[in-house]
Amino acid sequence: MATEYFAGDPRTNRERMLAGDYYIADDAESNAIAAEALRLTAQYYHAEANGLPDARGYLVRLLGSIGDDSYIKPPLHVDYGENIHIGDGVFINSDFTALDVARIDIGDHCQIGPKVQLLTPTHPIAPIPRRDKLEAAEPIVLEQNVWLGGGVVVCPGVRIGKNTVVGAGAVVTKDLPPNAVAVGNPARVIREIDENETI
Repeated sequence: MATEYFAGDPRTNRERMLAGDYYIADDAESNAIAAEALRLTAQYYHAEANGLPDARGYLVRLLGSIGDDSYIKPPLHVDYGENIHIGDGVFINSDFTALDVARIDIGDHCQIGPKVQLLTPTHPIAPIPRRDKLEAAEPIVLEQNVWLGGGVVVCPGVRIGKNTVVGAGAVVTKDLPPNAVAVGNPARVIREIDENETI
């Protein structure tokens, strides 16, 4: 039984989730937040598609925070929205998936290509607890001025350093340093970037 994993732990599954510990995704409060996030993303898509005023207002309600001059091209997909924090001057292209069981920080002036996935959830490797639906999550951080090419996947717990460029289709399984170009699966650094480069 899944409940045996939490014997002696009085916390709710939502409290365990927010603490970064293993939990079961059956918490009523979390489910309500996820349902509201789904409504807000649908309303944002509709507002953008029809040129309605204040479409951005749906993003403000959905996300933990979003900075000035930042834009997300719909559609977008989130778990909760509330754990996503976006800085100033960020552009995110269509079909962005941000599974924000843990916090996701996107720094100022990041550029994110289409079909990028930022995935914080993890599951046990061991088959029995995985079958029992245990999961946890680790935060993701994109420092300022990161560029993720189309189709990049960023795995749980990864930090990508400022100014770093990740080539299309890469799978980022470990931290990447600042001022680097990384490609491949798993992503590996192929060259450094001079911060003073102009083209």
